[in-house]
Amino acid sequence: MMLAAIYVTVMGIIFAKTMCHNLLMIPGPVEFTDTVLAAAGGQPMSHMDKSFAGQFGEAIELLRQVALTKTGQPFILAGSGSLGWDIFAANFIESGEHVLVINTGYFGDRFVDTFEAYNITVTQVHTTLPGTPPSLLDVESAIKAASVPFKAVTITHVDTSTGVLMDVKKVAALVRTLLPSALIVVDGVCSFGAESLFFDDWDVDFVLTASQKALGVPPGLCVVIASQRALSVLDARSTSVPSYYANLKKWLPIMRAYEAKTPAYFATPPVQLVQALQVSLLEILRGSDMAGRFAHHVEVSNYVKDKVESWGLKLVTTSREAEAHTLTAVYLPTGVTLPDLLPKVLKQGVMIGGGLHVNIAPKYFRIGHMHISSLNTSLGHIDTTLSAIQAALLETGYDVQKQMAEPEWVPRGKSSATGHDEL
Repeated sequence: MMLAAIYVTVMGIIFAKTMCHNLLMIPGPVEFTDTVLAAAGGQPMSHMDKSFAGQFGEAIELLRQVALTKTGQPFILAGSGSLGWDIFAANFIESGEHVLVINTGYFGDRFVDTFEAYNITVTQVHTTLPGTPPSLLDVESAIKAASVPFKAVTITHVDTSTGVLMDVKKVAALVRTLLPSALIVVDGVCSFGAESLFFDDWDVDFVLTASQKALGVPPGLCVVIASQRALSVLDARSTSVPSYYANLKKWLPIMRAYEAKTPAYFATPPVQLVQALQVSLLEILRGSDMAGRFAHHVEVSNYVKDKVESWGLKLVTTSREAEAHTLTAVYLPTGVTLPDLLPKVLKQGVMIGGGLHVNIAPKYFRIGHMHISSLNTSLGHIDTTLSAIQAALLETGYDVQKQMAEPEWVPRGKSSATGHDEL
């Protein structure tokens, strides 16, 4: 009886802490639905159970729908989004080959580091001012100036460090024109499932992402999708894949078996996370179509950016065309520091992120707004977060009300975060 009472007490404390957690409004991990949390927290079944194979297989099929592809091959592996860099570098590029990295911040730098770890020659296109993406002319010039054709071109769709959005459609079209056989790679960690991405229509070859952002699943899954062109490049390698766990030749038959609802084994998958992914993908696709989901993220992003600019604050992104719709990066007002602001926001029950880009990290903060926090307006996450930041700024001595009385900004669109609820 005593043990039972202790168990009930402990579980009650855990439940209370879960229910009263600080609102997580960083650019990932994000807030999750109760059904996803239930799936992630359940007792695991065997990874060789036929019913689990069915769930895994359905998750693969649903990923195609989210990516808007009929022929792309999804892979779901245990790991963070960073594993996606290793997967691409190890499988599709051989030692000494050349790639072009379109670099918009911290995560472009890390993709470069990954390539160099595999002895791959890297050319970068980037700008010196954080928040400013390279132009199409910059990309074109780099391709034409190369002494050896690039085997791949990488695009960070949304750089989580700067809030910069790259126009994947235009870049992909340019690359395909100038380098018809090159592999077009999209780092979609902070964009997949929220920003417009049409895998087939844009002729993309490889997308990598992670579970904890717009896919709405706790951290622990790396998701990649490879085109048939990319898989042909893998088959044609002249050297062995310099990785064991990240070798897609080992994983491809496993994914095909799962999609056929047949148990298979190479390494044990995180069963509950895969089940949670299946649940979240069903929820994502149960709402509006993907175009509607993309549009709603744009609407809420515009609302957030309009609001912080109305306070007299400056965004890190230097043009509206370059603004991501999954997060907002904001420069601190003069005289306010991150140690001043972040604890005061947290005191309001909301957690936002500090800066990450090496050149400006202490000078700005980041607000995440994706998945249910963006889509389910009845939750009130967006306005709660903005109110917490406003209160924290006032507490630091920054006169928000004065700035609101003298706006020097032009609103992007709708003036409220109202909209349909999807989840």
